[in-house]
Amino acid sequence: MRSVRTCLFCAACLAAGWLNPAIAAEGKKPASSTPTPVAGEIQFEGPKAGCPPEPAKDECPSTFGPLITDTAIPIEKGMFALQPTFGLGFVTRSLTQNWRRVSAGGNFKSFGMDYKFTYGLRNNLEVFVDVPFIQNWAGSVNEPGPKGERAASFGGIGDVNLTFKYRLVEETETIPTVTALFATNFPTGHFRHFNPGRLGSDEIGGGTFAFTTGLNVSKYVKPFVFYGNLWYTMQTAFTNRQDRSPLVSVLDENGVATGELEEGDPSATNVRHYPRDIITVNLAAEYPITKKWVALLELTSSWDGGRLFGHKANLAPAALVSVLPGIEYMATEKFSLAVGLNIGLIGKNTDTALTPMLSMVYAF
Repeated sequence: MRSVRTCLFCAACLAAGWLNPAIAAEGKKPASSTPTPVAGEIQFEGPKAGCPPEPAKDECPSTFGPLITDTAIPIEKGMFALQPTFGLGFVTRSLTQNWRRVSAGGNFKSFGMDYKFTYGLRNNLEVFVDVPFIQNWAGSVNEPGPKGERAASFGGIGDVNLTFKYRLVEETETIPTVTALFATNFPTGHFRHFNPGRLGSDEIGGGTFAFTTGLNVSKYVKPFVFYGNLWYTMQTAFTNRQDRSPLVSVLDENGVATGELEEGDPSATNVRHYPRDIITVNLAAEYPITKKWVALLELTSSWDGGRLFGHKANLAPAALVSVLPGIEYMATEKFSLAVGLNIGLIGKNTDTALTPMLSMVYAF
């Protein structure tokens, strides 16, 4: 069965930005991904998301900040921000081990709705919680379910993310803002007891505790604002219990086989998974068109490696590179929004998708 996972923010993915880096049991990972800062999530630091608080010369323009690439300047102490993000991903192709694009084997799409709550704990330190809701659909699949199912759907809460960001270096005329990040994904999404009749749509969680650390940078170089992320994610092992309903012979009232088959009693298979560590590299640039409108371009990527600690990985390595053009609108000093289209370009052992995205931020 295919695994249908949210194709939104990875980066992981919606994740810190939005982190959902966990790899599925079949060796697939959400194009989310992920922090689930996989792939990412949106950061709002007030009316000037990517700018130093006191620019030395030219005034840094107000911007929303990237949709997936995480920003570097923490929210002000005592300030609170609410950010909902919506995305509808349409799987276009599957990517093989050899980076080839092949048929996805059906019509798969995924809707993601993230709610991110950010608070400034102290000067230069913020904390946020990201709670995603995921709804998957599978249709016209090439490999039907045990009862001939060709379409299915499933929805629920995905993996919740908790992230801390601390500014190490404040931007000057010559050096960028540098911020350290630590994030944890909790396995709150559905990742076991899969129903084969749901055609993989019921896999909305990674199953692991994922710990991400890394650096965010940003720099205003008139007229552009540049961003960069470099993260390393380690994931815990997990057991994926997959329920199966085997086919057995239908017997008549005399106990003689009729030649037909039906589902027998469900049986469970426990499989221990050791997912790979993940390296995330994101780049973004903003260009203010006017005081209200800002153009955005992002290049995001996720790369699987080996495991630094513990058992050797037993899942195939995946990779995904995506590009996102977008536009931002700064409505007021407290409210802004952005729209974009995330496009999966190249990779292996995962899927590519087209994902229209909308995000809004309101600061209190």
